[in-house]
Amino acid sequence: MVSKRVFAALALTALVLTSGCLGVLTGEESLRFESEPATTDATVASNAGYETNGTQTFEVNRTFNVAGQEPRVVASNHITTYEKKIDLGFFEAKLGVFSVISTPAVDVAGETLNPIGDYSNDQLVGLVESQYRGLTDVERVSSRNVQVLGEPANVTKYSAKATFANDRQVDVYVHVTKVRHDEDFIVAIGVYPQQLGGEEDNVLEMMRSIEHPSEA
Repeated sequence: MVSKRVFAALALTALVLTSGCLGVLTGEESLRFESEPATTDATVASNAGYETNGTQTFEVNRTFNVAGQEPRVVASNHITTYEKKIDLGFFEAKLGVFSVISTPAVDVAGETLNPIGDYSNDQLVGLVESQYRGLTDVERVSSRNVQVLGEPANVTKYSAKATFANDRQVDVYVHVTKVRHDEDFIVAIGVYPQQLGGEEDNVLEMMRSIEHPSEA
């Protein structure tokens, strides 16, 4: 089933530091970073038929061996997921999913250590595909720009196959975008069945209505 687990893959890989960044880490004490929660406007989500169970926090810990020392970096990420029950005729389930992930940039000594900042939309959707076996055959369809948190954001649309409950496979569209806002990177992903052409407008409007920080 396409659910929070799909998008948690991004949050849980948010602190894979590269060897080129390790030189800025010194000392034995932990460096702690926490993102501000991000959501979409509750009225916009409700009008589109989406419901949320709230915001979850995912903490990532990494300890490194640098020049004989072992500094530890702790990053707290937030993910808010919205789901929509959709009836396709042959079965009904929560087939519409929209998620907003906030992950700290992790700025240390003038360097941004969170690799999500360098990821393209293709790499982001590829990360989800590689971490979640229920999403396969991802192919780019188109791209467009929308305003997210006051910034122009490129939204890429992909076609894919998603496996839901009872091993039912559905052709879906996946929309992915990312922006930096204040000290965090914000990633938004929407998934819905391809036969629901009008659902794209709902996903784009929820992206435009992202709030950060939110009172999650």
